[in-house]
Amino acid sequence: MKVDGGFGLGAGDLAGAGENARASEEAGYDGIFTAETSHDPFFPLLIAAQHTSTIELGTAIAVAFSRNPMTMAQIGWDLQAFTQGRFVLGLGSQIKPHITKRFSMPWSSPAARMREFILAMRAIWACWNDGTKLDFQGDFYTHTLMTPFFNPGPNPHGNPKVFLAGVGQLMTEVAGEVCDGFLSHGFTTEQYLREVTLPALGRGLATSGRTRADLEISLPAFVVTGADEAAMAQAATGVRQQIAFYGSTPAYRPVLELHGWGDLQDDLNRLSKEGKWVEMGELIDDEILDTFAVVAEPDGVAAGLKGRFGDLIDRVTFYAPYQADPDTWLPIIEALKDD
Repeated sequence: MKVDGGFGLGAGDLAGAGENARASEEAGYDGIFTAETSHDPFFPLLIAAQHTSTIELGTAIAVAFSRNPMTMAQIGWDLQAFTQGRFVLGLGSQIKPHITKRFSMPWSSPAARMREFILAMRAIWACWNDGTKLDFQGDFYTHTLMTPFFNPGPNPHGNPKVFLAGVGQLMTEVAGEVCDGFLSHGFTTEQYLREVTLPALGRGLATSGRTRADLEISLPAFVVTGADEAAMAQAATGVRQQIAFYGSTPAYRPVLELHGWGDLQDDLNRLSKEGKWVEMGELIDDEILDTFAVVAEPDGVAAGLKGRFGDLIDRVTFYAPYQADPDTWLPIIEALKDD
């Protein structure tokens, strides 16, 4: 199992991006990923590439629908070349209010649009790498013009891997059909992965004539751990609040419904609109916490992750929305790789 890290709360601090990435590589992480929240997700990767040599560098996620296939193809080409083949382009759709109200971009049929977005991007890369005439005409995107002046030519390291994030079955099927990897949302459970996610990926893979071996599955797994009882309690509080935050989103209701907790989504959504964030976390009882998170002392985390997800995923990230000593994760990384 590959173990990935993140740039953390300082992802927008470009001055620290290189040291962060170097430390992650030395710690044994296989990849380090940025997230597009309050800062650009691509700039830190340029700096990280200058301070590392083996670790994969990627986005988890960059918002696809705030851009278009041509601009994303250019970014992917440049980062794949600059990282010498270590770039992973992780995409996500975001939700309608952000696309239309924050980015002022169109929104419709997100799964179908995402499928076309990725296929259009691959058509652009084929034009640059193979000399194929650019003639992509879809329902959402049209790319038919490419002159030598705007053509960067073949990428010496080929195309970057394209990963796609999803929760719903339609978007998950798209990942199985047209992507190299799937970025599971952290708001998931072992049961949801087995009963909903994997079958949806399988349908997408079958459509493209591929198998499970052709797809990497990455999971940011909630982990509650700490060196002592106080640290464990602090970690549990942070994870409860994060689970509650995601649970308040209507799009994620199916995960709760699978476990018979659909009504909880209504309560969390109501409290979120009232700004009662602390009260939201208090609704996440021990049963819900244990279902969404691996709760264990540091020496039991690796076994907990392997036992729950070992046959389901290929890559894992520690989703720990609380302050923890970075050294806590070092023996866990080693144990996860010791297969």
